[in-house]
Amino acid sequence: AGDGAAAGFGVIVAGLQAQRDQLGGLRPELVFEDAPAPRTLAPYASAMAATVLVGDEEIASGRLILLYDPAGQTGWAGSLRVIAYIRADLDPDIAEDPLIGQVGWTWLTEALGQRTLGYAEPSGTVTTVVTEGFGAKESEPAVTGFELRASWSPAGCSPADPDRAPGPEVLDGHLAAWCDALCTAAGLPPLTEGVTALPSSRRPR
Repeated sequence: AGDGAAAGFGVIVAGLQAQRDQLGGLRPELVFEDAPAPRTLAPYASAMAATVLVGDEEIASGRLILLYDPAGQTGWAGSLRVIAYIRADLDPDIAEDPLIGQVGWTWLTEALGQRTLGYAEPSGTVTTVVTEGFGAKESEPAVTGFELRASWSPAGCSPADPDRAPGPEVLDGHLAAWCDALCTAAGLPPLTEGVTALPSSRRPR
């Protein structure tokens, strides 16, 4: 049973890497790399990191973790769980929006709604931190750091057969949705239509 689950998860991960290669060709600002996966959250795990580069400047970064537990877990809607992190510095005018947390969460949920076949049991937080300079650094502009942490289960991954992993198609669009939200947080226009990009002071002119 374990061998079947491991092989099935390997197929899912290979499909995710194929999506990553395709997105890297469509979106040259995105730079992907493998990342260490957490060992304690689920029997099987895989992770990748992404950086948004404009010129030589890193304007946003994130991490995507895929967990697989054939038996499922409390709070999951099936045997798979996606965990996503996004970090970016926001334009000062955007950072002053009192609804920035809600707006940031919508960047992800709208992208998931448009890119994927569905998702369930979403959960997450949005944190903003303002960094101000004083003394010798008083002339430096204030910077608002944005951080989104989220998790959700792809539709169609119910643990009906613990010995058989879901097919890789259940993750179609989930990586793209995360990348859309990451690029939107960075102030870049998303690849998908319908998600509004916010202006960024770091956008190349």
